[in-house]
Amino acid sequence: MHELFSEQETNMDDAIVQALLDSYKRNNAILINLLQAIPEGGMEARALPGSPSVAEQFSHIHQTRLFWLDQVAPEFATGLTQLSRNDGEQLLLEGEPTRIVQALNQSCRAVCDAVLDRLQTDRAMEGPNARYDHPILFLQHMLWHEGYHVGQIKLALKAFGYTMPEEVEEKAIWSLWRTEFWPQ
Repeated sequence: MHELFSEQETNMDDAIVQALLDSYKRNNAILINLLQAIPEGGMEARALPGSPSVAEQFSHIHQTRLFWLDQVAPEFATGLTQLSRNDGEQLLLEGEPTRIVQALNQSCRAVCDAVLDRLQTDRAMEGPNARYDHPILFLQHMLWHEGYHVGQIKLALKAFGYTMPEEVEEKAIWSLWRTEFWPQ
């Protein structure tokens, strides 16, 4: 793949790939920061009765990473922590924040490793039931899905009566994307 490009274009491609992977790692850091900012009792908060709890949403994010990795790059899903278990006909999702943080970090690394592997080896990100036209589209799918759930988590927390203070939100979420300098 890289034989078609000049050294400068290859270096630019590498820089873009690194920036994209870094953005996904920042997204994961935001998830963890949000999780760690949740007040007592907030893990059970729900946007509406019958909606997933905050804890269930975090576990679902991890489980979704594992599901899609298993579909399109199964070697990267092997041995990763599961945050769900069946109890009869009911699926139970993990609610312990420490285990969720460990699992999110683990699956973030696996997603990044899978994307990088497929880009470097020029192998398709596909399996018998799913396919992505390009590994970056897999990464974008994960980002979009996780962003959706961050919105749901924040809505559930608001319904619970908790609105994250602006200074906490700035540090936990927005400062990971940009730096601001305002004149005094």
